[in-house]
Amino acid sequence: MKIDEIQSLTAEELKQQEAQTGEKLFRIRFQKSLGQNEGLKNLRELKKDIARIKTVARQRELGHATAPTESTKPAKKSRKKKDA
Repeated sequence: MKIDEIQSLTAEELKQQEAQTGEKLFRIRFQKSLGQNEGLKNLRELKKDIARIKTVARQRELGHATAPTESTKPAKKSRKKKDA
């Protein structure tokens, strides 16, 4: 999952996506412990996805990033011309 897709999710969708990704990661780890090697390439990618989701959630919590429902355009500053 790309960071742009993650940033476009709402807070509730982030929680759901984190839970789903965690469940997939658990299943792959379980299969690995049983000796099945299918899907091991997804292991690293799932771990990265969870980290991305948690990062976006934390950024929003700290106020560094905005939720998708809020306006993402920066406010324009008016500049006054100085008369010489």
